[in-house]
Amino acid sequence: MSSGVEAEIVLDAAVIASLGMNRLLGAGANAGSKTAEVLAALAEKKAGGRAEALAEVERYERALREVIDRNARIRALGDVLRRTHQEHGVVLSVPLPAELNFTGAEDYGELVTWCAAVDEALDKAERAIAEELGRLVTAQLKTPANRSEDLSRVLSRLLPDTSEADRRRVQEAAVRVAQATTDAEAEAMLSEVRLRVQEAGKNVKAERERLKAWALEQDRLAQAEAERQYILATVTKTFEELGYQVDTGFSTFVPVEGSLLLTRSEWPDQAVRMQLDDSTLRAKMMRTRPALSEDDRRRDAEREREWCDAFEAAKERLREDGLDMALTWRLEPGAEELPLGAQSTTTTTQKKNKPRERRLEH
Repeated sequence: MSSGVEAEIVLDAAVIASLGMNRLLGAGANAGSKTAEVLAALAEKKAGGRAEALAEVERYERALREVIDRNARIRALGDVLRRTHQEHGVVLSVPLPAELNFTGAEDYGELVTWCAAVDEALDKAERAIAEELGRLVTAQLKTPANRSEDLSRVLSRLLPDTSEADRRRVQEAAVRVAQATTDAEAEAMLSEVRLRVQEAGKNVKAERERLKAWALEQDRLAQAEAERQYILATVTKTFEELGYQVDTGFSTFVPVEGSLLLTRSEWPDQAVRMQLDDSTLRAKMMRTRPALSEDDRRRDAEREREWCDAFEAAKERLREDGLDMALTWRLEPGAEELPLGAQSTTTTTQKKNKPRERRLEH
């Protein structure tokens, strides 16, 4: 083993799925128990059964995401009803389904059944809101009777989540329909309303796609952060169990997010600095003060060998917790004098040490 390493952390799929479920269910006790239940069930499975169990977990997680999407639609339509009341003083009598405040106790079938029922209710509510708004605008414009039915029908195609700017453009054309002095002029302006409604519909769909992409990106970032925090917490726990003191707020170095400092009571002059960047973990033994004698350097070599043994033991323990390390770089013990703690262990330093590095093939 070596006194300096760079490794790619590969998380077990079960850990990734459980972290995702934790985020979707929230931080409550039910979420924790659900995750523990999932991991315990997976731990009992052999290779074939484990794959099947993991597929069930991933399917359940997808169902949770579908519930979240429906809850978001329910809130969006509720916002439309409140805005209509505020702006027009009219309460639209369109019932909306209640959101599902899931706890993790629901099984997969319950979630799928709820989503299917809510889809039907939401589609019906969306059409009803659009029709109500179409009639409301037509009535407020005091459209002549011979035009009101046609105008109301066209306006009912305006989706409830149309932007305010597009809604104003449609209403401007609708006003001209109501004000037209001839049937021919009214028909021409009605065609303009149809075009603006169609354009607004395209804009709504584009905005929905944009919001969906944004939500997916936020979910990806949240998942990456959850995985990073899990890695840091698990690495910290593992080395503490091996007798190391693990500190993230050390005073003799510049703290960097994702940095850990490992020390031992019997190591007055040495420490190991770890840095987690995304899924890359770097570790390097260093000195906390300059070496002044050959005895200091001899003790450094002893500490390096101790650290190498500890790192091997930690790798096995981390694997049991769903963290696998794929080494991409290592520096052999004794290849160089230990650097002082102020020196960087990032790629820049690694390149400087390259003549004495040993590359590992995947």
